[in-house]
Amino acid sequence: MRLVKHTVRLPPEVDKAVLELAKAKGDTVYAMLATCIEAGVAALDAPPLNETVSHELVTEMASVSTRLAEVERMLDRTLYIACTAYCYARSASQGAGKTDEVVLVEINRAYDRQIAIAREDRS
Repeated sequence: MRLVKHTVRLPPEVDKAVLELAKAKGDTVYAMLATCIEAGVAALDAPPLNETVSHELVTEMASVSTRLAEVERMLDRTLYIACTAYCYARSASQGAGKTDEVVLVEINRAYDRQIAIAREDRS
């Protein structure tokens, strides 16, 4: 294979990026520049996704998003039911004879505590 020589002028930020890539890969700047050009030509030569594939991907992502929202609602409801069961069982075991309104306040507090704990774990 016979190599052809070209002179290339690069913007400073591209030059810096090529230099950093070369250092990271332990290669020379010229070898990395050739690699970048080959990768760029290959990317430009590859046909873009056709419209059907793109549409199918968007449709599937929307479907996954909808299902995820359903799962979140179900988990939220399950947490509320678990808090309800806990508070009623606790009230019954204490034999305090609390009214449903008092237990409902405890349920909502327990639910809010669990949601707050879950949010803390995400941060």
